Amino acid sequence: MVQNSTQQRSLFDSERRFRLLVEGVIDYAIYMLDPDGIITNWNAGARRIKGYEAEEVIGRHFGMFYPPEDREAGMPARSLATAREKGKFEAEGWRLRNDGTKFLASVVIDAIYEDGELIGFAKITRDITERNKSAQALKESERHFRLLVKGVTDYALYMLDPNGIVSNWNAGGQRIKGYLPEEIIGQHFSRFYSPADQAAGRPARALQLALENGRYEEEGWRVRKDGTFFWASVIIDPIRDDDNKLLGFAKITRDISERREAQLNLEKIQRQLAESQKLDALGQLTGGDHGSHSYVEKGRGQRRKEPASDSSHRNRDATRRFLDAPAAYLCPQTERQSSKHRFAGQHSFGPGSSGHRSWQCGATAHRSG
Repeated sequence: MVQNSTQQRSLFDSERRFRLLVEGVIDYAIYMLDPDGIITNWNAGARRIKGYEAEEVIGRHFGMFYPPEDREAGMPARSLATAREKGKFEAEGWRLRNDGTKFLASVVIDAIYEDGELIGFAKITRDITERNKSAQALKESERHFRLLVKGVTDYALYMLDPNGIVSNWNAGGQRIKGYLPEEIIGQHFSRFYSPADQAAGRPARALQLALENGRYEEEGWRVRKDGTFFWASVIIDPIRDDDNKLLGFAKITRDISERREAQLNLEKIQRQLAESQKLDALGQLTGGDHGSHSYVEKGRGQRRKEPASDSSHRNRDATRRFLDAPAAYLCPQTERQSSKHRFAGQHSFGPGSSGHRSWQCGATAHRSG
């Protein structure tokens, strides 16, 4: 007898704690409906979300929370019928607060049975309006970004899958490379490389270096749809998900052919200017001596002894030393700063061109290779 009393008291305490738990929850509206949909209890979350006090709703039909058009369409009765038949009903939709405002609700209705008989429904409602706003804002942001990427014409912006297959295409890719989306999506990006580069495995190496270093950058020749070449600045970034799984690569290509041509023209002008300055300095050094000018016209490799005065000999010796002087003699700061990387390497990889490097001293330019 004492044991039964203890068990009943424990059960009563458990139910009381559970009731207090349900009533104390404020993020969810949790309440019971009878088999006909009449509200039989109310918790703090329901009061906060829907704006009704318990005495305002208990005894009323839960259809009061639906907009008029949903009530006319029979949605409240249909949701209870589904819960009765399948044991549960889940949906998201608009509901009404006490003040008439709408909120987006996530709704779950569970049928409650006792000894095989339906005694009512447990209804759980959550306000997901803010979550929905955030999701919509994210979708809108992604839509704007897609429009931005698609609309850019100065850069080819597109994605590759982990194997290097082109998965999307923008207007810049179409303008720079000449391919329509339906012509290039699904193709391997190696078709933008020259046959020699393909044979050398440069496309695969670019993806491998992007994976190893987190990014790959280079400048080099690429091939348009019509077979012409252009000088490209290329960046490849690996794209990973939150679990660090590789999704593919983002590839950005820009046609910098005009910039490269301008740079080469500038180097040519600098070389010509350096030659001109050298000849001007030579003229000042020789003081207009005929013998020395005769030496210049015949070139360094054709030195001839001609009768001349001691002054002429001195001029010719000075001329030889000037022409044979290294770059550091003509531009002393070059030697002083050589340890500070005055050398600026510029490699050229192109159809029919050999790699070269260049460096400069003032207006003087020198080339090797």
